[in-house]
Amino acid sequence: MSSTKSSRPTSTSSSLMQEVVNALPGGYPESIQPPTSNQQSLSQAVYSRRSEYTKPKNIKIKVGTWNAAAYKGAEKDIAWFVDGKGIAEGLTDLTVEDESESQDDAASQDRSSLDDREGVEDQEARYKKKKSTLPKNDPGLLPGGEDIGLYLLGLQEIVDVNSAAEALRPYTDPSVGQKWKREMEAHLPRGYKFVAEQQLIGMLLLIYASPDVAADIKSVSTTSVGTGLMGYMGNKGAVTARIVLGETTRLVFVNAHLAAGTDKGAVERRNWDYGQVMSRTKFEPISDSMGLSQNIGEGIDDADFAFFVGDLNYRLEGIPGEDVRRLLMLHTRNEYDLSKKQGKKVDKEIARNQASIERRRENRTSTDSGVSQVSTVRSREDDDVQDEDIDAEEALDAVDDPASLHTTLSSLLPHDELHQQQKARKAFQGWQEGPITFLPTYKYDAGSVGVFDSSEKRRAPSWCDRILWRTRRDMLSYESTIAEEEESKRKDEEMKNNGMDEAAKDEEMLYDYDPDEDADESGSYDEYDDAPPGTVITKEGFADEISLEAYVAHQRVLSSDHKPLDAIFSFKYDAVVPELKSKIHQEVARELDRAENEGRPNVTVVVDRPHSNEEGISDDDPLKFEGVWFGEVRYAMHKHRSLTVANTGQVPATVYFIDRPVGPGQHPGTSPSWVSMKIDDGTGKLSSDLSKRTLEPGQAFNVELELRILDVSLARQFNEGIKSMEDILVLRVENGRDHFIPLRGTWLESSLGHSISKLIRIPEGGIRKLQRQRPDSSKSTASAGSAIDDETPVKWSAPRELFRLTEVIEELTIRVTAEWGMLHDPSTQPPPWERFAGWPFVPQSWTCKDDKERHDRLADIAEALDTDVSFASVFPSDISHIEKLESLAEFFIMFLSAMDQGIVTKEIWTQLDAGLIKQEKSKLPQSAEEQRTWAQEILSSAPSHSISFILITSMLDRIISETITAITHNHPALLTKCPPPATFLVTIPQNLRKKNWAKDGKEAWRQGVGRALASTFYGAMIRGGEEEGQKDKEKAAGRERKVRFLELFSL
Repeated sequence: MSSTKSSRPTSTSSSLMQEVVNALPGGYPESIQPPTSNQQSLSQAVYSRRSEYTKPKNIKIKVGTWNAAAYKGAEKDIAWFVDGKGIAEGLTDLTVEDESESQDDAASQDRSSLDDREGVEDQEARYKKKKSTLPKNDPGLLPGGEDIGLYLLGLQEIVDVNSAAEALRPYTDPSVGQKWKREMEAHLPRGYKFVAEQQLIGMLLLIYASPDVAADIKSVSTTSVGTGLMGYMGNKGAVTARIVLGETTRLVFVNAHLAAGTDKGAVERRNWDYGQVMSRTKFEPISDSMGLSQNIGEGIDDADFAFFVGDLNYRLEGIPGEDVRRLLMLHTRNEYDLSKKQGKKVDKEIARNQASIERRRENRTSTDSGVSQVSTVRSREDDDVQDEDIDAEEALDAVDDPASLHTTLSSLLPHDELHQQQKARKAFQGWQEGPITFLPTYKYDAGSVGVFDSSEKRRAPSWCDRILWRTRRDMLSYESTIAEEEESKRKDEEMKNNGMDEAAKDEEMLYDYDPDEDADESGSYDEYDDAPPGTVITKEGFADEISLEAYVAHQRVLSSDHKPLDAIFSFKYDAVVPELKSKIHQEVARELDRAENEGRPNVTVVVDRPHSNEEGISDDDPLKFEGVWFGEVRYAMHKHRSLTVANTGQVPATVYFIDRPVGPGQHPGTSPSWVSMKIDDGTGKLSSDLSKRTLEPGQAFNVELELRILDVSLARQFNEGIKSMEDILVLRVENGRDHFIPLRGTWLESSLGHSISKLIRIPEGGIRKLQRQRPDSSKSTASAGSAIDDETPVKWSAPRELFRLTEVIEELTIRVTAEWGMLHDPSTQPPPWERFAGWPFVPQSWTCKDDKERHDRLADIAEALDTDVSFASVFPSDISHIEKLESLAEFFIMFLSAMDQGIVTKEIWTQLDAGLIKQEKSKLPQSAEEQRTWAQEILSSAPSHSISFILITSMLDRIISETITAITHNHPALLTKCPPPATFLVTIPQNLRKKNWAKDGKEAWRQGVGRALASTFYGAMIRGGEEEGQKDKEKAAGRERKVRFLELFSL
């Protein structure tokens, strides 16, 4: 068990006040002068109205990456990126989302012209270096040109990075980058603006924007990180850029070239490169909305949207290259005329790889423990064996064709190192990627559409080139998951350090937690709780949206051994409208001038002092507390306090209560959960509306504060010291200073919510006596933790509270049933036990219907129990015995329901339930006496729980006997109705009503009363039995077994 002290709140009202002072505008103490900078106040006020001068914009962002492999003239093929050319439809599953109607028409026309596009054979036949290799008459299948608002292109190896002269060059040669810029600008639509570039040896980053988007771009910053030779040279690493779009949204673009190689340590080196890029990238500080610059520049993790592209060099792991080449070229061969030279070359390479596969098979010994995973893939091609890894819902048309490209790619992707490293959380944590529906982008014979490396090295195909993205929402979600896991590990370590690891094993099934599958989404509030899917809340508080429309390789680009890759995103962001901002600026300036001329509003808050004769109130408070002092607070006790808010200034004052700062576990809102607030505007009617109110000079209103702790879980937290009865209210005065009103009370510990193992340690005098014996009890006004711990000696065989409650309920039941005929005319006023089965424990049967009166009685009963005084002494003198009994019955049910671990614990019920199920299936069922004996043996494993169980069931048996005897004596004709009428059984849930009744009327009525009481008590006494995911039928059967189990001991 974790220490209560470790979870106790450490913040006080004074510390909370300081938090508000630091966190909220205008929240300054009287001794500190308000800010005097008019310019800062003006900028701040304008920024607070940003929603009035921003408007949403929707654009498309095209992100591309290509390893040009230092091939001369590769820049001539730049139209693949700008115009969407060079796509082989048969080798990708291309779909473009959210196209407009006009785009649909254009796309339809483009596809109709594909018949005019140059064939693969002719394209390859004219391949020459320094010339464009794109197919002639290619209309382009992706949106491009003016449809794109922002172009982001990352290139790698625009120079030969394997050359020592280039790798060790002390500076970057800009001439090659200028060639690419010229070609890019020649293909872009007229008017597109250059935004940023960054080059590091062979890596080049280019950003261009349409004229209207370019006008929204500010705070452009670029930088480089080298991770190559010695961990710092620029042959490997990344070039990055940061832009701020519309003064609202941070975009970061990373163009990376990570470590190559297929040896054992290559993957770890790639992961290391990624970590270096993420940690070492720093941008120039951003000038904020008030014209102030940051002290420290931001990094990649500060982006609202980040794109990470490039030749990441992750390979296909654990799969022979010959198998992959042959398998993929079975698909690329469909692009060729096999009667021509190029087609024959593809068939030749397929045969060459097949021969290599056959040699490997022949060399494989009979002791091989496994079969090549790609052999299984090949058998799909040859034997039409359906791929078991394909999800039938995702495969769509490919599901009927095990040899389809979709099936092939799906069989290879589990071997992708990048996916493996992401899953292992070693790199690219929280980043996402579009579905890969295209062939691996590396390595091809330059000048070919679909011939994979035919050189002597015959490198295995891989998806080396990738485009990933991450939103601020993705990053926060990942960080939240990690924090939850770390907290879980920390708690586990604490338990081990406290010697509780063995005890934890017994509760493993109770507390087993897998953050990936069991993470609770309903925890504390998060800024995305109300945001629709796809929406990202930026650092500046705006709601932006992003969605992937296309992710495709350009297979018919021939000028490199890599195929280029691009992605198109639909992007919505809020942009500042300069004209509107200027208008708002003028309005705010006028408002500030007028406020300065007219003066600041002044409001006075007066805390009405409580009467000194009220319980728990002392005028001799040693702290001379100036806030709202509730005095001693106990369960269900009603407390009332009031505040007066008056405008004592010369100008109207607009005031309202704002959300106060809260710590972990605290209830958010204007007030703590244990206080309710209502306002009296002078009309005599109280209102829960805490919205803004404007007071003219001399006007005032009252704030009524009500305190009554009825939530047992909240009482338990006060008992354990998890929550403190110390908080604040914050009254905001517009254009004035905030008022901080401390709240404080002393919590009197209650026996409610404690487990039996703690209750049996409470001595005579009750838990309150134990609390006052604690040495520090007089030094703190807040709850300091339970007065009971494992070192407190055991005093009783079962909780004394149960002895007292069962005894007084039995006595009052006998007395009430005996005196009814003397105080009432049964013929005109039948007693409640004749009208409602389950009296006095069911609400339908209660005489008192007034909630406030009932709550006052519950408070009195709890106080009698906690101070060990007689129940009779706390009831008003004019209350009848039946009302006392019903109040005690209501409290008793609540007491049992709140009891930690219950009377029958989850562990014990698991054994009992298993036995009951076994007996249900048995052909030789046990008698009731045999079942009771069996159950008592299991219950006896926890003696104090067993004795408590017998106390309660004996009381129920006595109540059943007394009520049936009273009916027999006063109204025997009722017992002739068999079964009892439905109006009598209305207190029993429909699904728990008996189906088989005794033939004897008296016995049937006894069964009805017993069933009603068991239906009322099973949930209060028994824990466990209903698991998440259980079907309704199983849950209903489990409840029926609990009811029948209680009936064993009460009938």
